[in-house]
Amino acid sequence: MSTTLLIILVTVGISLAAWNNPALMDRWIMNPYRVASRGQYYRLITSGFLHADWSHLLFNMISLYFFGGFIEQVFDALFPGSGTLYLVGFYLIGILVSDIPSFLKHRNDPGYNALGASGGVSAVLFAAILFRPLMPISMFFIPIGIPGFIFGGLYLAYSYYEARRGYGTINHDAHFYGALFGILFMIVVYPAVLPQFIEQIAGWRLF
Repeated sequence: MSTTLLIILVTVGISLAAWNNPALMDRWIMNPYRVASRGQYYRLITSGFLHADWSHLLFNMISLYFFGGFIEQVFDALFPGSGTLYLVGFYLIGILVSDIPSFLKHRNDPGYNALGASGGVSAVLFAAILFRPLMPISMFFIPIGIPGFIFGGLYLAYSYYEARRGYGTINHDAHFYGALFGILFMIVVYPAVLPQFIEQIAGWRLF
């Protein structure tokens, strides 16, 4: 079984368990106030295995399935024998890093909660875009594929804008900072990916 599929199965299992066990949901959800006041820093990781509902869970896990397998192959090639360790660490740190801005912003708000794997998934997605910027990416509401580097730019701009607005229930900070982490991590561990990325998009033509 691939590591990506294992992460998906664990996430689905924990999310389902939490839906049927409010105490587990309450204990593992990312509540910045409790993290700060009680030192419950584990919530910055455990919240990444919880989801609000089926649509939230399916969207994240389908995205992870499509892009995680590729990044798993990349890590296996870059770090023979340690690819699994790198993928798991990369994914978990992506969740952690993406939660820190929300923690800092809402640490004095007892009523604020956040959950979901979006930070880790965004890290995986943008790492994949860095290697394959021309691959078509489509969303459920967009019937045609958009080149990854264009999709990524729009995604970052939208996430940043919505995070600054601060409306709604979606944690756009997690999307934005998870994506940035994915990009920076891959450039640090494999610097050649950046000139390769530039070379690929330099040769792209719309028509």
